[in-house]
Amino acid sequence: MKTALLIPVYNEEEVLPFLWQDTQAVLQKLPQETFEYIFVNDGSTDGTLAQLKLLAQEHSNVKVISLSRNFGKEAALSAGLAEGAKADAVIILDADLQDPPELIVPFLEKFREGFDVVYGQRTDRQKDSFLKRVTARCFYKFYNALAARPLPENAGDCRLLSRRAAQAVLRLPERERFMKGLFNWVGFRTAGVPFARQKRKAGKTKWNYWQLWNFALEGLSASSTLPLRLWTYCGFLVSGFAFVYALWVAAKKILYGNPVSGYASLMVAILFFSGVQLISLGVIGEYLGRVFTEVKQRPLYLIDEKINCEP
Repeated sequence: MKTALLIPVYNEEEVLPFLWQDTQAVLQKLPQETFEYIFVNDGSTDGTLAQLKLLAQEHSNVKVISLSRNFGKEAALSAGLAEGAKADAVIILDADLQDPPELIVPFLEKFREGFDVVYGQRTDRQKDSFLKRVTARCFYKFYNALAARPLPENAGDCRLLSRRAAQAVLRLPERERFMKGLFNWVGFRTAGVPFARQKRKAGKTKWNYWQLWNFALEGLSASSTLPLRLWTYCGFLVSGFAFVYALWVAAKKILYGNPVSGYASLMVAILFFSGVQLISLGVIGEYLGRVFTEVKQRPLYLIDEKINCEP
């Protein structure tokens, strides 16, 4: 059986030696298996590509796909899947080693049991910051309340895909890709493997909280249209409340002769309804932006060079 290890990298020159050492230590325990590495260089500006080229020269089972610029992790995963889907199974690993390579062994055990998708489920996130743990928990709760297909909680990109599962993901044509949602959407037999999340081995994370926030919004808009429906209901509710309030004000004026509420109440009403309108326009804008991106039909990524890859 041939297994591809798909590893997207972006400015990871500090952690690459540790990554190679740790993965090799695991693979040596599986001499009966055939492995290949697929590194996707996502427009790194440090010495990452030079290190990958050196590895590819020394090891024929190391493939390198270098993108023309930084397209983002989702595009890098798609580029790696296009190459790795020829193997019997593809295992996605992060270069920072927070999801340990030791997961390869239980992933393959589940694959032999007949599972097409095996994901790593983080049962212990104490190595993450408190804020990251809280925001991740909130995201999964909110996402699963809205999405038609809920995500397994605390499951990242680290997972095994069988050949048919990987090829099914490649058939999905979205330009704005939320890979966790796509992996979940294709279905097939799925199993989780619990593990404790580790600290980053070396280097610094390339994600900040603003990027994570935008990524969460992208994931929600990619996986559900329920926010649009909710704002329709909200519009009916606010309109009904405004109509009832107008009747109450008119009846109060006719029956008791009380003056209509003054400046303060008028300003509060204007500001409230203006805020509701702006929020609803923002929700619509998120979906309209996705439509704009999709209709342009630009490629997901552009490849600068390939090393040790099949033509």
